[in-house]
Amino acid sequence: MEFKSTSRPSPIAGTWYTSEAAALSQQIDTFINDAKITEEDIHGKVVGLVAPHAGYRFSGRTAGYAYKTIKDEKRDLVVILSPFHQYFSGDLITTVHQAYSTPLGEVAVDKDALVELEKVLKKNSIQIHQVSNDTEHSLEIQLPFLQRALSVDFKLLPLMVRSRDTRILEQTAEALFNVVEGRSFVIIASTDLSHFYPLDIAEVMDVEMLKQIKEMNPEGVLSAEREGSASACGASAVAVMLWLSKKAGAKRAHILNYGTSADSTGDKTSVVGYGSAAVVL
Repeated sequence: MEFKSTSRPSPIAGTWYTSEAAALSQQIDTFINDAKITEEDIHGKVVGLVAPHAGYRFSGRTAGYAYKTIKDEKRDLVVILSPFHQYFSGDLITTVHQAYSTPLGEVAVDKDALVELEKVLKKNSIQIHQVSNDTEHSLEIQLPFLQRALSVDFKLLPLMVRSRDTRILEQTAEALFNVVEGRSFVIIASTDLSHFYPLDIAEVMDVEMLKQIKEMNPEGVLSAEREGSASACGASAVAVMLWLSKKAGAKRAHILNYGTSADSTGDKTSVVGYGSAAVVL
């Protein structure tokens, strides 16, 4: 695995979220501070999160609930698992850049962790592909929230997951556990829920997907997506997060917030669902 000395420039700052640093910080702080969560609600150390990845206008409020649970904490390593919305032939994708740029500064990629992950996965004939200057929004959209929520600089392990193969996903979780074990980490699964159904249908589907997440059932997440009873564009990312969190000792999951695009647009005829959740020890 080789890395460029450059940072990945943001292709979505100024559209999916503001490119003005002070306004962005204020907006994110408001989303986090407005989230009605207490330590008693979670009663445990958060190891995994589910957070949505639409533009902040649509899903920022729901994302704020996820990041409220790790506000002012110190985590050395953040693993972000996300989909990859463009066509690509590989199962697992990461960046070739040494950092990600946002209006709030650069987030360093943990190159050593990625190299270690690659070595472990190769034992199972699973390959990680590197991409340059990708336009994937679902991973980047989490970074400004992390930059405002965590109290110290962290390193990033970015992994975009295209595979829906249970064997590959479970082995990816196992390999990731070998990398994060013994470190102070948190795993973010970036996903939206159902897409473009009428509100009443979307809510039924989203309740089912959130049920599988609450039950910490990665197989249920994947089968609900496969069978069409529920939907999440990051179902594979969520499944890996749940497997990995359970390997790390997680015992329960909390659904923190749910909303849809109708909350901001008023259009109930075709909505996107957004959910946030925390998985705790």
